[in-house]
Amino acid sequence: MSYGTALALQQAIYQRLTADSSLSSLVGTAIYDAVPPGLTGVTYVALGPEDVRDAADGSDHGALHEVTISVVSDAAGFTTAKQVAAAVSDALVDASLILSRGKLVSINFHRARARRVQDADMRRIDLRFRARVEDS
Repeated sequence: MSYGTALALQQAIYQRLTADSSLSSLVGTAIYDAVPPGLTGVTYVALGPEDVRDAADGSDHGALHEVTISVVSDAAGFTTAKQVAAAVSDALVDASLILSRGKLVSINFHRARARRVQDADMRRIDLRFRARVEDS
């Protein structure tokens, strides 16, 4: 296993999301690696937690990255958040991401969780993607 490709994968995902015109039409430039403090009154996308495990197959040093991308919105109902989540999914599923280190073998949707954040009257959808990366 190698964790050495984690930053390269994160950078490639961020670049893909910020370059996607469908996503940009919904959130503009509100795509963050680190959400600015006190951000309110906007729908945004944020890169979130990542879990990584060994996926070496004997011929390479591989890792399976489970990456969370969050969509947060103060819009009433889930319509806006789900539209943005769909655009994130469309941008990433089966994408051909070029990494500065290693090689992306695949990236696919794994699961999602949609919920209301009660104390802030917000909607949040956490999308989980699985990316297989080789670092030989």
